[in-house]
Amino acid sequence: MTEDRGEGAATVPAGDTGWATADTSGQAVVAAFGRTMKTLRTRAGLEREEFGRRIGYSASTVAAYEQGRRIPPPRAIERADEVLDAGGLLTVWKDQVERAQYPPFFQGMAALEREAIELLAYDALVVKGLLQTEEYMRALLAMRRPVLDHETIEQRVAARLARQDIFDRRPSPLLSFVLTESVLRHRYGGRHVLRGQLEHLLLIGQKRNVEIQVMPTDCEDNAGVNGPFTVVTRKDGRKFVYVEAQSTSSLQTDPAQAALAAARYGIIRSQALTPRESLEFVERLLGEL
Repeated sequence: MTEDRGEGAATVPAGDTGWATADTSGQAVVAAFGRTMKTLRTRAGLEREEFGRRIGYSASTVAAYEQGRRIPPPRAIERADEVLDAGGLLTVWKDQVERAQYPPFFQGMAALEREAIELLAYDALVVKGLLQTEEYMRALLAMRRPVLDHETIEQRVAARLARQDIFDRRPSPLLSFVLTESVLRHRYGGRHVLRGQLEHLLLIGQKRNVEIQVMPTDCEDNAGVNGPFTVVTRKDGRKFVYVEAQSTSSLQTDPAQAALAAARYGIIRSQALTPRESLEFVERLLGEL
């Protein structure tokens, strides 16, 4: 998905920020929710087929939810609570179940994204998850080693797509992305996947609250040589720095380190092509495919 120690300290695992602790037992949460839903369904005297019809899902999907093999979206949880007249016994699980859809190392960052008023991201390996098309996501997840099972891939695709509501949130957060040229040329999944991804970047780049910039390969200066990172500013004005590699991550909470990262990002942005030049660059890349 390349894709917080305490105040003044270095780093702690992402999610360990006080308001959103990384849930390393996410699967246990999903399983417990499933058992609760099954108990309420059987007490209501509903077969899976009938219950599924009422909430808008197939019997096989209901079975997957009840057995903890799939993570239900918020809409399914709300509808199930309503149909079963559960009085909130199911909806109380919503936040925990939503957090469980992300890998433990990303749960803290996912919580930050939901509260962000500004997000600055520099990427040099793959297109940022927030900018990825579904086909690009699947191509990346299919290449993971060890291999991810089908259910995990589907779960992570759904979770990554859900995060993209940040682009339409009101009030609109300020979103800035700098990607290296090599990221935009790498044909993960094949030519057609890359074409769709580049077309998507052109569309997203037209949003008024979004700036997408390209760091060309022939640029002689790049303050981002230490690798990808993301700076997030929360609603209370506090900044965090997220760094991810090899399925591990850190979320810096030290204000001084966050300020330095934001300043470094500003330098990177000044070294890259302007947003207008960058979109023209992406259009040229499309023409080469």
